Amino acid sequence: MAKPEHPSEQEGGAIRRRNEQAILAAAERVFARHGYRGTSLQEIAEQAGLPKSNVLYYMGSKRKLYVRLLERMMERWNAMLDDISAEDDPAEVLSAFIRSKMQMSRLHPEGSRLFASEILGGAPFLQEYLRGELRDWVQSRAAVFREWADRGLMDPVDPVWLIFLIWSSTQHYADFEAQVLGITGRDALRDDDLEQITDFLTRVVIKGCGVRHPDHAAESLGRHAHP
Repeated sequence: MAKPEHPSEQEGGAIRRRNEQAILAAAERVFARHGYRGTSLQEIAEQAGLPKSNVLYYMGSKRKLYVRLLERMMERWNAMLDDISAEDDPAEVLSAFIRSKMQMSRLHPEGSRLFASEILGGAPFLQEYLRGELRDWVQSRAAVFREWADRGLMDPVDPVWLIFLIWSSTQHYADFEAQVLGITGRDALRDDDLEQITDFLTRVVIKGCGVRHPDHAAESLGRHAHP
């Protein structure tokens, strides 16, 4: 078998990816625990098992590392809605979005709490992202939701408030985990708990938005087209 032409470059790329992932994982834990002000790059480096100089080399600065974590969390949450179109079934899209968000809350609770802490603090590091890239993303998804409503596939609910509702309700189980566990008397939420919560939220959103199957919506529009 022929050897790679540039084994050193391949190895270097693998090392960089491995180190970056170690730094991001450690930073997510430390920032979530201590906040931006209470976190030092030295502690992140120790948690990642790397020299502080490596953290600076890969991430640039504490601020850049922090913002990268926050934006990465939003990208994870919203990936399910990135490629939707007006031709999709709203019931399938909304159900998949809720399920995906619940899975992200379970898999990355510290990232969720980190984002919540930033927002509660007035989002000082995210204003440009919130008012720019994320606002554009929300408005483009909202346009699809409005078209579904125009076609009779769902009630004309405000799509921006709907996105806020799904964000907040799914993130609640990570951000307010202590409250959830205290009230339910559990040490941790089990897989079947998360499944029940996901099913509950899906039913509430789908029913509350009056989402209809495309065939049923077409029949309804047809009945009202010629009085």
